[in-house]
Amino acid sequence: MDKMRLQKYMSQAGICSRRKAEDYIERWLVKVNWEVAKIGQSVDPDTDKVEMKDVAIKEQKDLVYYKLNKPRGIVSTCAEWWDKNIVDIMDVKERIFPIWRLDKESDGLILMTNDGRLTNYLIHPRYGHEKEYLVEVFWPIMDSELDKMKKSMLILWSYTKEVKIKRVSSGTFTIVLTEWKNRQIRRMVEKVWAKVKKLKRIRIENIELWSLKSWEYKHLSSSEKNELFNRIDLK
Repeated sequence: MDKMRLQKYMSQAGICSRRKAEDYIERWLVKVNWEVAKIGQSVDPDTDKVEMKDVAIKEQKDLVYYKLNKPRGIVSTCAEWWDKNIVDIMDVKERIFPIWRLDKESDGLILMTNDGRLTNYLIHPRYGHEKEYLVEVFWPIMDSELDKMKKSMLILWSYTKEVKIKRVSSGTFTIVLTEWKNRQIRRMVEKVWAKVKKLKRIRIENIELWSLKSWEYKHLSSSEKNELFNRIDLK
């Protein structure tokens, strides 16, 4: 096999994004053939041994894509040992990781994969991929308050992008984000003197939660994958 940049190899192996791979390399956490790796280094996936923290990184030939309905109270990371985390929910043989995490108090759609390329495309802020949420607040919310949230708001020392909001009932609405700031929706709701009761992600791009039950997960269908890859120009 032809050589490829180490960062690209780590991304295609489902280890992490290319940017994160650079971070690991710069911190001397990656070795190639038992020697500390350098930025810009190339590897041959067939002959070179790549290790991170002394654990061999093997290129994953079979890429998998799942959607999961994360329940409340579950941590959507792979590494935190003190809480039940998202990987504990899933009984799969592949080493997979989440795209677009949800905080512990939120539930709903999470994509799980071992495809580092897809992760990199979806989480990079410049691409502006859509994520839709169903939000329930503790008391009725006014149209004027929803209109205020649609516009740019100062959150965490920077202004948000304008968002799409549609009312569902007196105290429930959907909101579509194309960016992500820490606890952004909760902070936006607090800006209009309301408080989130329930927050559920129901869509990422064309992938919808539909009738997937809490704790349930399944492979993306061929049509879901094809449309998603076409949208993000990932071939």
